[in-house]
Amino acid sequence: MVTSNDFQKAVDLINKANNVLLTTHTRPDGDACASIVAIHHALTALGKKPKTIFLSDVPEWYGFLFTEKVPVLGKDVTLEQLTRAQFADPDLLIIVDTNSYSQLPNLDDYLKHLGRPILIIDHHITGDGLGDVELIDTAASAAGLIVYDLLKFARWPITERIAQALFVAVATDTGWFQFGNTDARTFRDCADLVAAGADPAQIYHNLYQNFSHPRFKLMVAMLDSLELHLAGRYAAVQLARRDFERTGAAQTDTENLIDECRRIGTVEAAALFIELDDGRIRCSLRSRGAVDVRQIAQKFGGGGHNMAAGAYLPPPLDQAKDLIKTEIQNRLPHQ
Repeated sequence: MVTSNDFQKAVDLINKANNVLLTTHTRPDGDACASIVAIHHALTALGKKPKTIFLSDVPEWYGFLFTEKVPVLGKDVTLEQLTRAQFADPDLLIIVDTNSYSQLPNLDDYLKHLGRPILIIDHHITGDGLGDVELIDTAASAAGLIVYDLLKFARWPITERIAQALFVAVATDTGWFQFGNTDARTFRDCADLVAAGADPAQIYHNLYQNFSHPRFKLMVAMLDSLELHLAGRYAAVQLARRDFERTGAAQTDTENLIDECRRIGTVEAAALFIELDDGRIRCSLRSRGAVDVRQIAQKFGGGGHNMAAGAYLPPPLDQAKDLIKTEIQNRLPHQ
């Protein structure tokens, strides 16, 4: 729960700052991207000079949120340039949708030696306490709702672009209001955002009816690998490197594909295993609630929520699959 005192501290930090650097976790999802966009617009309206840097590429279907390409660390900006303040010389750093070093690769030393205040806006349970001021609300269905609460507390204008971005943040982190984290607060705030100018029909089209052909082919490849275990209660799907080569899809095209497994009525937990170029296996986990997948992810150095989490596992692929199957089997309630 974020208190009024917490919000006031955050407002004070922002009011004192002029050059603000914004970032979020690697592999930014809709909540991360859209929350950053909303904050960027709010800061610009206040006369601040915000700059955003991402730690990996933004999925193309979130491109409609941005008016210009956001630089990616290691691709458009080197760590040395960032460290030497050649990209930005911030007097405030705002990190959204994470509070963990593990989700901020290559930024450990930068954060520890920045010498500037850090504001964290996050809704995850796990965290490393990176912020001088932290707005942490684990009951919020999306970080975007905390951003919205901050803007309301500060009485800063909610423009149409900000409303659109925050609606995207909430809609994506709730699976378009399908996940168990969707509550009355979610709907109340989204109703306010629609009144402020967010267009749900257009947003839904941009997010879910705008697949590229390669991404669609990648989804087909994933579904073709489907395995059901434990009397149909656990679904496992996978994507090997050859699947990306054959379809022409990118790693960013995998976001949310695992949710297709939730269409099977018997499935209570699901895992997507993705073979990365460096040999590691990225595992995305989903649950209907019977299994706390965050605990599984944490066991392997990852994190997330109790119904949506992820971690990196060592190769080979079959061994990674066996590890997770065992964890799911041990945690699924007996029927």
